[in-house]
Amino acid sequence: MTVHPILRMGDPRLLRIAQPVLEFATPQLRELVVDMFETMEAAGGVGLAAPQIGVDLQLVIFGFEVSERYPDAAAVPLTVLLNPRLTPESDAVEVGWEGCLSVPGLRGQVPRWRDLRYQGVDLDGNPIDRSVTGFHARVVQHECDHLIGRLYPSRIRDFSTFGFSEELFAGTEAPPAD
Repeated sequence: MTVHPILRMGDPRLLRIAQPVLEFATPQLRELVVDMFETMEAAGGVGLAAPQIGVDLQLVIFGFEVSERYPDAAAVPLTVLLNPRLTPESDAVEVGWEGCLSVPGLRGQVPRWRDLRYQGVDLDGNPIDRSVTGFHARVVQHECDHLIGRLYPSRIRDFSTFGFSEELFAGTEAPPAD
């Protein structure tokens, strides 16, 4: 098992479009997923996309029971999601603080669909079809953005809410990073 280095904003590999996973349940894919969970846990994240470790596959992992970074967030089931498709289930949009393991030290307020349906397959190729809301929906959208070469700063509408955590939240407890 390997903890991989996480690519940081500015690395051109983060801007590429990830390729669909075509073969499921292979030993290589299983090893990659184990490595991704170890990498996510070592970094203290709640999600990780394969492109963040330089792997151009449509593969994201996310989930937690209790998160030190997000103490008020409801648990999100540990999920391996391949070839995801996202569909908003309402017009409602929520703006909330985000950070990213690939954009360390920075935070910003990002609009995301509040109600989301996500579909795809798991590691074995079994279908996943979930309707979620709130923080769970935010995490899925954030991770799936990595599959299309997007980082959260590109979604910020008000750049007065984007900056270094130490500056934005001087004297207060900063909201969690991704």
